Amino acid sequence: MSLPGWRDWAFALKTFAAAMLALLLAFWIDLPNPYWALGTVYITSQVLAGATRSKALYRVLGTLLGAVVTVALVPNLVNAPELLTLAIALWVAACLYFSLLDRTPRSYLMMLGGYTAALIGFPAVGAPGTMFDTAVARAEEITLGILCASLVNTVVLPQSVAPVITARLDLWLRDARSWVINVLSRARTGEDSQATRLKLASDAVAFDALATPLRYDMTGAERSAEAMATLRQHMLMFLPIASAVSDRIDTLERMGPLPQRLRSLLDDMAGWLASGTTEQAQADRLKAAADALEPTLGEHASWDALVLASLLARLRDFIDLRQDARILQRHIADGTPVTEAMTFRYTAAARTIRHRDHGMALLSAVGVFLTILVTCAIWIATGWPHGSAAPMMAAVGCSFFAAQDDPAPFIVSFANSAILGALGAGAYLFAVLPLATTFEMLVLALAPALLACGVFMAQPKTAPLAMGAAVNGSAMIALQGSYTGDFAAFANSSVAVIVGMWVAAIVTRLVRSVGAGWSARRLRAINRRSLVRAAERQGAQNGLELAALMLDRVGLIAPRLAALPSEDAEWTADLLAEVRIGINVVELRRDRRHLSKPAREAVETLLAALSRHFGAEAATPSRTMLDTIDDALGAVSLDARQASGRAALMGLVGIRRGLFPDAPPYRPNLPSTTHPELAA
Repeated sequence: MSLPGWRDWAFALKTFAAAMLALLLAFWIDLPNPYWALGTVYITSQVLAGATRSKALYRVLGTLLGAVVTVALVPNLVNAPELLTLAIALWVAACLYFSLLDRTPRSYLMMLGGYTAALIGFPAVGAPGTMFDTAVARAEEITLGILCASLVNTVVLPQSVAPVITARLDLWLRDARSWVINVLSRARTGEDSQATRLKLASDAVAFDALATPLRYDMTGAERSAEAMATLRQHMLMFLPIASAVSDRIDTLERMGPLPQRLRSLLDDMAGWLASGTTEQAQADRLKAAADALEPTLGEHASWDALVLASLLARLRDFIDLRQDARILQRHIADGTPVTEAMTFRYTAAARTIRHRDHGMALLSAVGVFLTILVTCAIWIATGWPHGSAAPMMAAVGCSFFAAQDDPAPFIVSFANSAILGALGAGAYLFAVLPLATTFEMLVLALAPALLACGVFMAQPKTAPLAMGAAVNGSAMIALQGSYTGDFAAFANSSVAVIVGMWVAAIVTRLVRSVGAGWSARRLRAINRRSLVRAAERQGAQNGLELAALMLDRVGLIAPRLAALPSEDAEWTADLLAEVRIGINVVELRRDRRHLSKPAREAVETLLAALSRHFGAEAATPSRTMLDTIDDALGAVSLDARQASGRAALMGLVGIRRGLFPDAPPYRPNLPSTTHPELAA
């Protein structure tokens, strides 16, 4: 952890000021539980101003939704505690399920709508007649905290996300450029590794966390939000295309020295990348040079001609992508909207495609449902005073960390922050606050602890612990308009909070926890099922749409690979190869309709074989599959003079190289020139 800088202290001061503003307004309005406004500030505040604003609206709407549901449930079911518990648990579980399917700030609406019902409903079962007033007050307190956090973050030294995006983007493009220059160079090194590709994929997917705050930046940089969304998809699409370029160059080099004209083109492209120029004339010149090298694909085209044609097609795609990326990068740096037409247009339609994990979302929903039932059972069976805090905080803990592979350690850490908050709250409640007789003295008394929490919230490693201490501590102190120090109530509620989160951790470990390695293997299995659907003429109708979905999963797999044992190295050897196969399968499926009957039948046979292969457990395709691909190459080559036939051939080349990178070259079945009577 680095030492706090001035920005960390500025964030701490801003957050403290917003919290005190919310507390003051809550006292002034005479809200029943002002501490909820204070705690909400610390839940809502983010270092980047746009991140705070991006979630503010959804948090407010989620709070209102939860309040409405609570008003509908509690008065009607308060005399049947089992049914009320079941209803609230089902509501929280359903909201968490739908929130996990959306990886944008919109997810906060459903998540907050779920656990707000628990926050309001469980403590209010003792006074159902005041349920409406309680729900309104709680919604006002939380909304007040959200608005104060957003206002202060907007007005006082707002930290824009634009410089962060620019710096990370420069780093990503530099790494990508180094990788591709190495791929194109004469003296190729071992830098073209799986680790390099997966790091680029993971970093590209991580831009999602910055792209959303950019839309709410309010510094002018938000005008480039559309450019960022398109560039993020371009960045992902770089990976299979550059990977295919590397594969085709390797294949040609194994068959012999590269032709001098091709070698010169690759050198020119490497120099073009290194120069950083964005002049369209230079890009057009390189594409013209690639067109001049285009081989004639007639009947029984040779393997080297097919591979060369595939290489040149991917080089042209790469040139278009790179030109677009530099234009988009400039718009992001300048904070200007995109006005130019993109050359590589396909990614614009796929930029909103994201993986939705229904299975893990359902497991998380089951986990929070069972946790609420267990904690409510303990509360009801023991008649525990203030025991309502247990299911209330259990719902919060399960919801906060549901997106993790194993939420249990994070919930335990949150429970530990509650212990820290309880110790601090006890010291304040019974030693410090009795001496604070004015609001000014209260502010001075709270400043040391809350400023320390704010500083540590600005550090990524300590942010969860610090936020938990601030939120739980403020809730346990339960600041009111006048001092009320009740040790029994304090002890009961503090223990209930901690017990609730520990029960959440135990139930989550039993029901929901999975390892990072398990998640990686599962995501890869989902990608293979996508390939099955593609081969069976289902799913995406555009290869790049399928690639966008598969690449999003590859980006999610990449950071988890470190947890995999060495025996899993085989299937992780080239995850991008499966993405390239997916693109080619969809395009081949589309182009087959325009082929002659023999070629179409050969392609149909291959697609059926691909569906069986990707639907099976075996990672290595059989020799029969290679023969099926070669038969399809031979049949489709008869249509090579047609555009659809040429496109289908490129797809078949990509599938063969993706499935059989070490196979010997394809040999076309040439017409026999021997005399039958001399054949042995």
